[in-house]
Amino acid sequence: VQLQASGGGLVRAGDSLTLSCAASGVSFRRHTVGWFRQAPGNEREFVSCFSWDGKTKYADPVKGRFTISRDSAKNTVYLQMNSLKPEDTAVYYCAITNTIWGRNTEENMYRNWGQGTQVTVSS
Repeated sequence: VQLQASGGGLVRAGDSLTLSCAASGVSFRRHTVGWFRQAPGNEREFVSCFSWDGKTKYADPVKGRFTISRDSAKNTVYLQMNSLKPEDTAVYYCAITNTIWGRNTEENMYRNWGQGTQVTVSS
């Protein structure tokens, strides 16, 4: 199983980016896919997740700005990030879990972490 996160870059505040999480060896239709991020000096934190049955969840700091979606045919989960802020600067990671819905914001419930993609938002 391999997850590959991509799509990061250097953008200005207010810009948009779309991250992709592509998988091999696993079907996203059978797992919840989560996005996490880690800023320098900070712990990795939950951003959003897309469940195997289509439910979504967002962390409060990104609600209304980020949208998670899945393309089952491509076995890829996307994170559309709008109105980016400097505080969104971090390395973004994707991973999968089969934990219960109430625990899918917990990093230790996830496995098969991708390598991460850097998002830098300048002010």
